Amino acid sequence: MALALTACGKIWNRPPPEGESVVLKPAELTTTWTDADGGTLTLKPDGTFTADNVCGDWMGASDWNWTEPRSGPGTWKDDSNKTGTAVSLSFDTKGPEGDDVGDVLNARRHGKTLMLWTRVGDEDNDDPHCILTRDF
Repeated sequence: MALALTACGKIWNRPPPEGESVVLKPAELTTTWTDADGGTLTLKPDGTFTADNVCGDWMGASDWNWTEPRSGPGTWKDDSNKTGTAVSLSFDTKGPEGDDVGDVLNARRHGKTLMLWTRVGDEDNDDPHCILTRDF
């Protein structure tokens, strides 16, 4: 049985990064977040953002699951609930076919580190997560 499942591909999805879900206040979100390669995402209090080569899994119908870094301005929305914070991003620039391009980043805390993260690529692959952290 295990051999048959292995032949069909992986049977699990990558877990989220270490840490626990956390609810962040808007003031804790509005700062510059940095990924492992030096890309930055600056969330501004007016609901706009600027991205400079920031990692992500940018969803758009014409460039489905574009995993390359993105740059440019856009808008963001705090989608917090009782169990955690999610930040929805939408770039001002549309995809090649005129579709919206964006991602949703979830908030986690690991020790003293706050992070926003999203899975990248197919969940069954070993692509690393996109993890952005902020300075304190």
